[in-house]
Amino acid sequence: MNVEFLGGAREVGRSAVLINDELLLDYGMKSGTPPGYPVGSVGPEAVVVSHGHLDHVGAVPALLSGDDRPTVHWTPPTRELAMTLARDTLKLHGGTYGCPFTETELRRLTQVSETHDYGESFTAAGHEISLYDAGHIPGSAHVLVDDGETRLCYTGDFHTGHPDRGQRLVTPSTARPDADVVICESTYSDTEHDPREQVEERFAESVRRTLWNGGTVVVPAFAIGRTQELLLVCEAHDVDYYVDGMGKEVTEMCRRHPSFVRDGDALDRAAGHARFVTGRDGQRERIAAENTAIVTTSGMLSGGPAMSYIPEIRADPTNLIAMTGHQVAGTPGRELLDTGRAEIDGRVMAVSARVEAYDFSAHADRRGLLAYLDSYRDATVLCVHGDRCPAFADELQEEGFDASAPERGERVEL
Repeated sequence: MNVEFLGGAREVGRSAVLINDELLLDYGMKSGTPPGYPVGSVGPEAVVVSHGHLDHVGAVPALLSGDDRPTVHWTPPTRELAMTLARDTLKLHGGTYGCPFTETELRRLTQVSETHDYGESFTAAGHEISLYDAGHIPGSAHVLVDDGETRLCYTGDFHTGHPDRGQRLVTPSTARPDADVVICESTYSDTEHDPREQVEERFAESVRRTLWNGGTVVVPAFAIGRTQELLLVCEAHDVDYYVDGMGKEVTEMCRRHPSFVRDGDALDRAAGHARFVTGRDGQRERIAAENTAIVTTSGMLSGGPAMSYIPEIRADPTNLIAMTGHQVAGTPGRELLDTGRAEIDGRVMAVSARVEAYDFSAHADRRGLLAYLDSYRDATVLCVHGDRCPAFADELQEEGFDASAPERGERVEL
Protein backbone atom coordinates (compact mmCIF):
# COMPACT_ATOMS: atom_id res chain seq x y z
CA MET A 1 0.00 0.00 0.00
CA ASN A 2 1.23 3.50 -0.78
CA VAL A 3 -0.10 6.57 1.01
CA GLU A 4 0.31 10.15 -0.17
CA PHE A 5 -0.40 13.06 2.19
CA LEU A 6 -1.95 15.89 0.18
CA GLY A 7 -2.90 17.92 3.24
CA GLY A 8 -3.36 17.77 7.00
CA ALA A 9 0.27 16.66 7.54
CA ARG A 10 2.03 18.73 10.22
CA GLU A 11 -0.90 21.15 10.14
CA VAL A 12 -4.57 21.42 11.04
CA GLY A 13 -6.66 21.91 7.93
CA ARG A 14 -7.10 20.66 4.32
CA SER A 15 -6.98 16.99 5.36
CA ALA A 16 -6.50 14.75 2.31
CA VAL A 17 -4.87 11.31 2.08
CA LEU A 18 -4.54 9.38 -1.20
CA ILE A 19 -4.35 5.59 -0.99
CA ASN A 20 -2.83 3.59 -3.87
CA ASP A 21 -3.41 6.56 -6.23
CA GLU A 22 -7.11 5.63 -6.43
CA LEU A 23 -8.84 6.09 -3.09
CA LEU A 24 -9.01 9.53 -1.46
CA LEU A 25 -9.74 9.95 2.25
CA ASP A 26 -11.14 13.44 2.93
CA TYR A 27 -10.55 16.55 0.86
CA GLY A 28 -10.79 19.64 3.04
CA MET A 29 -9.97 23.33 3.17
CA LYS A 30 -7.67 25.26 5.48
CA SER A 31 -9.23 28.43 6.82
CA GLY A 32 -7.29 31.61 6.29
CA THR A 33 -6.78 34.51 3.92
CA PRO A 34 -6.36 33.13 1.38
CA PRO A 35 -7.69 29.64 2.24
CA GLY A 36 -5.47 26.60 1.66
CA TYR A 37 -6.29 23.52 -0.40
CA PRO A 38 -4.71 20.07 -0.73
CA VAL A 39 -1.59 19.91 -2.89
CA GLY A 40 -1.18 18.07 -6.17
CA SER A 41 -3.56 17.14 -8.94
CA VAL A 42 -5.79 14.19 -8.16
CA GLY A 43 -8.40 12.22 -10.05
CA PRO A 44 -9.43 9.49 -7.61
CA GLU A 45 -11.80 6.70 -8.48
CA ALA A 46 -13.58 7.10 -5.13
CA VAL A 47 -13.61 9.33 -2.05
CA VAL A 48 -14.44 8.43 1.55
CA VAL A 49 -15.18 11.33 3.89
CA SER A 50 -14.62 10.91 7.62
CA HIS A 51 -16.91 13.71 8.83
CA GLY A 52 -18.62 16.97 8.00
CA HIS A 53 -16.20 19.66 9.12
CA LEU A 54 -14.81 22.15 6.61
CA ASP A 55 -11.19 21.06 7.08
CA HIS A 56 -12.12 17.52 6.01
CA VAL A 57 -14.90 17.98 3.47
CA GLY A 58 -14.82 21.59 2.30
CA ALA A 59 -13.19 21.02 -1.11
CA VAL A 60 -14.87 17.73 -2.08
CA PRO A 61 -17.18 19.30 -4.74
CA ALA A 62 -14.07 20.52 -6.60
CA LEU A 63 -13.21 16.87 -7.36
CA LEU A 64 -16.20 16.77 -9.72
CA SER A 65 -14.98 19.32 -12.24
CA GLY A 66 -14.30 18.36 -15.86
CA ASP A 67 -15.00 14.72 -16.69
CA ASP A 68 -14.17 13.35 -13.22
CA ARG A 69 -17.01 11.62 -11.38
CA PRO A 70 -15.56 9.81 -8.34
CA THR A 71 -18.11 8.15 -6.10
CA VAL A 72 -18.25 9.86 -2.69
CA HIS A 73 -18.93 7.68 0.35
CA TRP A 74 -19.98 8.96 3.79
CA THR A 75 -22.55 8.56 6.55
CA PRO A 76 -25.97 10.23 6.11
CA PRO A 77 -25.24 13.09 8.55
CA THR A 78 -21.87 13.75 6.92
CA ARG A 79 -23.53 14.02 3.54
CA GLU A 80 -26.04 16.59 4.82
CA LEU A 81 -23.38 18.58 6.65
CA ALA A 82 -21.16 18.61 3.56
CA MET A 83 -23.98 19.95 1.41
CA THR A 84 -24.81 22.61 4.00
CA LEU A 85 -21.20 23.78 4.17
CA ALA A 86 -20.87 23.76 0.38
CA ARG A 87 -23.98 25.88 -0.09
CA ASP A 88 -22.71 28.33 2.53
CA THR A 89 -19.28 28.51 0.86
CA LEU A 90 -20.93 29.23 -2.49
CA LYS A 91 -23.14 31.91 -0.94
CA LEU A 92 -20.26 33.69 0.77
CA HIS A 93 -17.37 33.14 -1.64
CA GLY A 94 -18.74 31.85 -4.94
CA GLY A 95 -16.67 32.99 -7.90
CA THR A 96 -13.60 33.76 -5.78
CA TYR A 97 -10.52 31.83 -4.65
CA GLY A 98 -12.38 31.18 -1.40
CA CYS A 99 -14.70 28.75 -3.18
CA PRO A 100 -12.96 26.11 -5.37
CA PHE A 101 -16.17 24.85 -7.01
CA THR A 102 -19.34 26.03 -8.70
CA GLU A 103 -23.03 25.25 -8.42
CA THR A 104 -22.54 22.72 -11.23
CA GLU A 105 -20.07 20.65 -9.20
CA LEU A 106 -22.35 20.84 -6.18
CA ARG A 107 -25.25 19.40 -8.20
CA ARG A 108 -22.98 16.62 -9.46
CA LEU A 109 -22.07 15.75 -5.88
CA THR A 110 -25.66 14.70 -5.18
CA GLN A 111 -25.48 12.33 -8.15
CA VAL A 112 -22.35 10.44 -7.03
CA SER A 113 -23.11 10.26 -3.30
CA GLU A 114 -23.46 6.92 -1.50
CA THR A 115 -24.29 6.79 2.22
CA HIS A 116 -23.36 4.05 4.70
CA ASP A 117 -24.06 3.25 8.33
CA TYR A 118 -21.44 2.35 10.90
CA GLY A 119 -20.23 -1.22 10.60
CA GLU A 120 -21.40 -1.57 7.00
CA SER A 121 -18.71 -2.91 4.64
CA PHE A 122 -18.55 -1.68 1.07
CA THR A 123 -16.10 -1.56 -1.83
CA ALA A 124 -14.56 1.68 -3.11
CA ALA A 125 -11.82 1.90 -5.76
CA GLY A 126 -11.11 -1.81 -5.26
CA HIS A 127 -10.65 -1.47 -1.49
CA GLU A 128 -12.85 -2.94 1.22
CA ILE A 129 -14.04 -0.12 3.49
CA SER A 130 -15.78 -0.05 6.86
CA LEU A 131 -16.83 2.98 8.92
CA TYR A 132 -16.76 3.07 12.73
CA ASP A 133 -18.19 5.68 15.11
CA ALA A 134 -15.45 8.22 15.93
CA GLY A 135 -17.39 10.05 18.67
CA HIS A 136 -16.48 13.51 17.34
CA ILE A 137 -19.70 14.90 15.82
CA PRO A 138 -22.83 13.19 14.47
CA GLY A 139 -21.81 10.93 11.59
CA SER A 140 -18.05 11.15 12.20
CA ALA A 141 -16.17 7.97 11.35
CA HIS A 142 -12.92 6.11 11.59
CA VAL A 143 -12.27 4.71 8.09
CA LEU A 144 -10.83 1.19 7.83
CA VAL A 145 -9.25 0.48 4.43
CA ASP A 146 -8.21 -3.03 3.33
CA ASP A 147 -6.45 -3.47 -0.03
CA GLY A 148 -6.01 -7.22 0.43
CA GLU A 149 -2.50 -6.92 1.84
CA THR A 150 -2.61 -4.07 4.37
CA ARG A 151 -5.33 -2.86 6.74
CA LEU A 152 -5.17 0.88 7.39
CA CYS A 153 -7.25 2.79 9.95
CA TYR A 154 -7.67 6.50 9.29
CA THR A 155 -9.00 7.95 12.54
CA GLY A 156 -10.33 11.23 11.17
CA ASP A 157 -11.09 13.42 14.18
CA PHE A 158 -12.24 11.48 17.24
CA HIS A 159 -13.13 11.75 20.90
CA THR A 160 -12.69 9.20 23.65
CA GLY A 161 -13.82 9.23 27.26
CA HIS A 162 -16.04 7.67 29.88
CA PRO A 163 -19.25 6.35 28.28
CA ASP A 164 -21.42 8.08 30.93
CA ARG A 165 -19.62 11.42 30.82
CA GLY A 166 -18.00 13.55 28.12
CA GLN A 167 -20.02 15.11 25.34
CA ARG A 168 -23.79 15.23 25.61
CA LEU A 169 -24.31 15.19 21.83
CA VAL A 170 -22.50 11.99 20.85
CA THR A 171 -21.03 9.00 22.67
CA PRO A 172 -17.25 8.57 22.79
CA SER A 173 -15.47 6.31 20.33
CA THR A 174 -14.91 2.75 21.52
CA ALA A 175 -14.10 1.19 18.13
CA ARG A 176 -10.63 -0.32 17.75
CA PRO A 177 -10.68 -2.15 14.39
CA ASP A 178 -7.72 -4.43 13.71
CA ALA A 179 -5.17 -2.55 11.58
CA ASP A 180 -1.55 -2.74 10.42
CA VAL A 181 -1.30 1.05 9.97
CA VAL A 182 -3.01 3.89 11.85
CA ILE A 183 -3.14 7.45 10.51
CA CYS A 184 -3.95 9.25 13.75
CA GLU A 185 -5.00 12.83 14.43
CA SER A 186 -2.91 14.59 17.09
CA THR A 187 -4.66 17.93 17.58
CA TYR A 188 -4.41 17.91 21.38
CA SER A 189 -1.35 15.70 21.80
CA ASP A 190 0.11 18.05 24.45
CA THR A 191 -3.13 18.92 26.25
CA GLU A 192 -5.23 17.23 28.89
CA HIS A 193 -8.84 18.40 28.96
CA ASP A 194 -10.46 19.17 32.29
CA PRO A 195 -13.30 16.75 33.16
CA ARG A 196 -16.30 17.77 31.06
CA GLU A 197 -18.64 17.97 34.04
CA GLN A 198 -16.33 20.56 35.66
CA VAL A 199 -16.18 22.63 32.46
CA GLU A 200 -19.97 22.51 32.17
CA GLU A 201 -20.48 23.58 35.77
CA ARG A 202 -18.07 26.53 35.48
CA PHE A 203 -19.72 27.64 32.25
CA ALA A 204 -23.27 27.30 33.59
CA GLU A 205 -22.41 29.07 36.87
CA SER A 206 -20.84 32.04 35.06
CA VAL A 207 -23.75 32.33 32.64
CA ARG A 208 -26.33 32.12 35.44
CA ARG A 209 -24.46 34.71 37.52
CA THR A 210 -24.35 37.08 34.54
CA LEU A 211 -28.07 36.69 33.94
CA TRP A 212 -28.87 37.17 37.64
CA ASN A 213 -26.91 40.42 37.54
CA GLY A 214 -28.96 41.66 34.60
CA GLY A 215 -26.37 41.02 31.90
CA THR A 216 -26.46 39.46 28.45
CA VAL A 217 -24.36 36.46 27.44
CA VAL A 218 -23.07 35.87 23.90
CA VAL A 219 -21.75 32.36 23.31
CA PRO A 220 -19.84 32.15 20.00
CA ALA A 221 -19.98 28.53 18.85
CA PHE A 222 -19.12 26.43 15.82
CA ALA A 223 -22.30 25.58 13.91
CA ILE A 224 -21.54 21.87 13.59
CA GLY A 225 -21.40 19.93 16.83
CA ARG A 226 -20.61 22.74 19.26
CA THR A 227 -23.90 24.62 18.93
CA GLN A 228 -25.89 21.44 19.53
CA GLU A 229 -23.67 20.50 22.48
CA LEU A 230 -24.27 23.89 24.07
CA LEU A 231 -28.02 23.64 23.56
CA LEU A 232 -27.93 20.41 25.55
CA VAL A 233 -25.72 21.98 28.23
CA CYS A 234 -27.96 25.05 28.58
CA GLU A 235 -31.04 22.85 28.75
CA ALA A 236 -29.49 20.62 31.43
CA HIS A 237 -28.53 23.63 33.56
CA ASP A 238 -31.81 25.51 33.12
CA VAL A 239 -30.32 28.43 31.18
CA ASP A 240 -32.57 30.51 28.92
CA TYR A 241 -31.13 30.71 25.38
CA TYR A 242 -31.55 31.89 21.82
CA VAL A 243 -29.87 30.17 18.85
CA ASP A 244 -28.66 32.05 15.79
CA GLY A 245 -26.63 31.33 12.65
CA MET A 246 -25.99 28.14 10.70
CA GLY A 247 -26.30 26.17 13.93
CA LYS A 248 -30.09 26.37 13.53
CA GLU A 249 -30.03 24.39 10.27
CA VAL A 250 -27.46 21.92 11.61
CA THR A 251 -29.55 21.31 14.73
CA GLU A 252 -32.54 20.34 12.60
CA MET A 253 -30.29 18.04 10.55
CA CYS A 254 -29.09 16.28 13.70
CA ARG A 255 -32.69 15.77 14.79
CA ARG A 256 -33.37 13.99 11.51
CA HIS A 257 -30.69 11.42 12.35
CA PRO A 258 -31.39 10.38 15.97
CA SER A 259 -29.41 7.15 15.65
CA PHE A 260 -26.22 9.22 15.22
CA VAL A 261 -26.61 11.19 18.48
CA ARG A 262 -26.39 10.06 22.10
CA ASP A 263 -29.97 10.93 23.04
CA GLY A 264 -32.35 12.05 20.31
CA ASP A 265 -35.11 12.85 22.80
CA ALA A 266 -32.81 15.12 24.80
CA LEU A 267 -31.81 16.98 21.63
CA ASP A 268 -35.48 17.37 20.69
CA ARG A 269 -36.21 18.85 24.12
CA ALA A 270 -33.26 21.23 23.91
CA ALA A 271 -34.27 22.37 20.42
CA GLY A 272 -37.87 22.72 21.56
CA HIS A 273 -36.89 25.07 24.37
CA ALA A 274 -34.55 27.13 22.19
CA ARG A 275 -35.74 30.34 20.58
CA PHE A 276 -34.42 30.43 17.03
CA VAL A 277 -33.52 33.84 15.64
CA THR A 278 -34.65 34.93 12.19
CA GLY A 279 -32.71 38.22 12.19
CA ARG A 280 -35.55 40.16 10.62
CA ASP A 281 -36.66 43.68 11.57
CA GLY A 282 -33.89 44.47 14.04
CA GLN A 283 -34.51 41.30 16.05
CA ARG A 284 -30.83 40.82 16.92
CA GLU A 285 -30.45 44.32 18.37
CA ARG A 286 -33.53 43.76 20.56
CA ILE A 287 -32.27 40.38 21.75
CA ALA A 288 -28.86 41.84 22.62
CA ALA A 289 -30.61 44.14 25.08
CA GLU A 290 -32.42 41.26 26.78
CA ASN A 291 -31.35 39.45 29.93
CA THR A 292 -30.59 36.20 28.08
CA ALA A 293 -27.94 33.98 26.47
CA ILE A 294 -27.38 33.77 22.72
CA VAL A 295 -25.57 30.80 21.15
CA THR A 296 -24.41 31.98 17.75
CA THR A 297 -21.88 31.58 14.96
CA SER A 298 -19.12 32.13 14.30
CA GLY A 299 -17.05 30.30 16.86
CA MET A 300 -13.94 32.43 16.23
CA LEU A 301 -15.77 35.73 15.62
CA SER A 302 -14.77 35.71 11.97
CA GLY A 303 -18.27 36.40 10.68
CA GLY A 304 -21.89 35.40 11.19
CA PRO A 305 -24.51 36.86 13.53
CA ALA A 306 -21.92 37.31 16.28
CA MET A 307 -20.94 40.44 14.35
CA SER A 308 -24.33 41.91 15.30
CA TYR A 309 -24.29 40.93 18.97
CA ILE A 310 -20.72 41.76 20.07
CA PRO A 311 -20.88 45.50 19.23
CA GLU A 312 -24.17 45.77 21.13
CA ILE A 313 -22.93 44.21 24.40
CA ARG A 314 -19.18 44.98 24.37
CA ALA A 315 -19.23 48.19 26.47
CA ASP A 316 -20.92 46.83 29.61
CA PRO A 317 -18.73 44.82 32.05
CA THR A 318 -21.88 43.14 33.38
CA ASN A 319 -22.15 41.26 30.07
CA LEU A 320 -20.25 38.09 29.16
CA ILE A 321 -18.70 36.68 25.98
CA ALA A 322 -18.13 32.97 26.58
CA MET A 323 -15.76 31.46 23.99
CA THR A 324 -16.34 27.72 23.67
CA GLY A 325 -13.84 26.51 21.09
CA HIS A 326 -10.18 26.66 20.15
CA GLN A 327 -9.25 30.10 18.80
CA VAL A 328 -6.77 29.88 15.94
CA ALA A 329 -3.96 32.45 15.93
CA GLY A 330 -4.85 35.46 13.80
CA THR A 331 -8.61 35.18 14.27
CA PRO A 332 -10.68 37.88 16.01
CA GLY A 333 -11.54 35.37 18.71
CA ARG A 334 -7.90 34.79 19.61
CA GLU A 335 -7.20 38.53 19.44
CA LEU A 336 -10.06 39.20 21.84
CA LEU A 337 -8.83 36.62 24.34
CA ASP A 338 -5.25 37.89 24.18
CA THR A 339 -5.77 41.66 24.09
CA GLY A 340 -9.36 42.53 25.02
CA ARG A 341 -9.76 44.09 21.58
CA ALA A 342 -10.78 42.59 18.26
CA GLU A 343 -11.61 43.52 14.70
CA ILE A 344 -15.35 42.98 14.48
CA ASP A 345 -17.03 43.52 11.13
CA GLY A 346 -14.18 45.70 9.89
CA ARG A 347 -13.78 47.80 13.04
CA VAL A 348 -11.28 47.32 15.86
CA MET A 349 -13.28 47.43 19.07
CA ALA A 350 -12.28 47.52 22.72
CA VAL A 351 -14.40 45.12 24.76
CA SER A 352 -15.28 45.89 28.38
CA ALA A 353 -17.59 42.89 28.71
CA ARG A 354 -16.04 39.91 30.47
CA VAL A 355 -14.41 37.43 28.09
CA GLU A 356 -14.00 33.82 29.24
CA ALA A 357 -12.82 30.65 27.51
CA TYR A 358 -14.20 27.14 28.04
CA ASP A 359 -12.77 23.91 26.65
CA PHE A 360 -15.69 22.03 25.11
CA SER A 361 -13.38 20.25 22.68
CA ALA A 362 -14.70 17.29 20.71
CA HIS A 363 -11.17 15.93 20.13
CA ALA A 364 -9.32 13.31 22.14
CA ASP A 365 -6.73 14.87 24.45
CA ARG A 366 -3.28 13.43 25.14
CA ARG A 367 -4.64 10.78 27.50
CA GLY A 368 -7.33 9.85 24.99
CA LEU A 369 -4.86 9.61 22.11
CA LEU A 370 -2.51 7.38 24.10
CA ALA A 371 -5.38 5.19 25.33
CA TYR A 372 -6.61 4.77 21.76
CA LEU A 373 -3.16 3.99 20.37
CA ASP A 374 -2.45 1.49 23.12
CA SER A 375 -4.50 -0.95 21.04
CA TYR A 376 -2.08 -0.46 18.12
CA ARG A 377 1.35 -1.05 19.65
CA ASP A 378 2.19 -3.50 16.86
CA ALA A 379 1.01 -1.16 14.10
CA THR A 380 2.76 1.61 12.18
CA VAL A 381 1.47 4.98 13.44
CA LEU A 382 1.50 8.07 11.22
CA CYS A 383 0.73 11.30 13.11
CA VAL A 384 -1.27 13.98 11.29
CA HIS A 385 -3.71 16.85 11.96
CA GLY A 386 -1.76 18.77 14.57
CA ASP A 387 0.68 21.60 15.18
CA ARG A 388 3.29 19.31 16.78
CA CYS A 389 3.05 16.05 14.82
CA PRO A 390 6.84 15.39 14.77
CA ALA A 391 7.11 15.94 18.53
CA PHE A 392 4.19 13.60 19.21
CA ALA A 393 5.69 10.96 16.91
CA ASP A 394 9.00 11.23 18.82
CA GLU A 395 7.13 10.79 22.12
CA LEU A 396 5.39 7.72 20.76
CA GLN A 397 8.73 6.28 19.64
CA GLU A 398 10.01 6.68 23.20
CA GLU A 399 7.01 4.58 24.29
CA GLY A 400 7.97 1.83 21.85
CA PHE A 401 5.71 2.70 18.90
CA ASP A 402 6.78 2.62 15.26
CA ALA A 403 5.68 6.22 14.73
CA SER A 404 6.50 9.07 12.35
CA ALA A 405 5.02 12.35 11.11
CA PRO A 406 4.87 12.61 7.31
CA GLU A 407 5.19 15.97 5.61
CA ARG A 408 2.63 17.50 3.27
CA GLY A 409 3.24 16.08 -0.22
CA GLU A 410 5.16 13.07 1.12
CA ARG A 411 4.49 9.58 -0.23
CA VAL A 412 4.90 6.64 2.15
CA GLU A 413 5.24 3.01 1.09
CA LEU A 414 3.80 0.51 3.58
